[in-house]
Amino acid sequence: MTEIVAIIGATDKPDRYANKAMHALRKHGHEVVLVNPFKQEVEGQECLDSVTDYDGKVDTVTVYVNSKRFQDHIDDVIKVHPKRVIMNPGTEDDEHQQVLEDVGITVVRACTLVLLSTNQF
Repeated sequence: MTEIVAIIGATDKPDRYANKAMHALRKHGHEVVLVNPFKQEVEGQECLDSVTDYDGKVDTVTVYVNSKRFQDHIDDVIKVHPKRVIMNPGTEDDEHQQVLEDVGITVVRACTLVLLSTNQF
């Protein structure tokens, strides 16, 4: 099933996992929404300051920023209320997870790339 997936921490650096995930998500037929307030675009696609700047329903948010930086995004993620948030390795945070789960958002602690490659996405 095709999903709209917001990548928080989108980057144009090909060695970064957020960039690898962007390409893998597209390859698997998903539409990506790029979120990084420090970039205007990534590889020709507009990069949004916030997930709330996207005009549509976001199914999944995949996080590629540390918990301190994600703190700046958590309220906006709650506003768009995706079905799930994927906390990739290194982004996990018990308090953030609890806040998201308390409002009914499923949190998955896993690697987006692994989920895609093993058909568990």
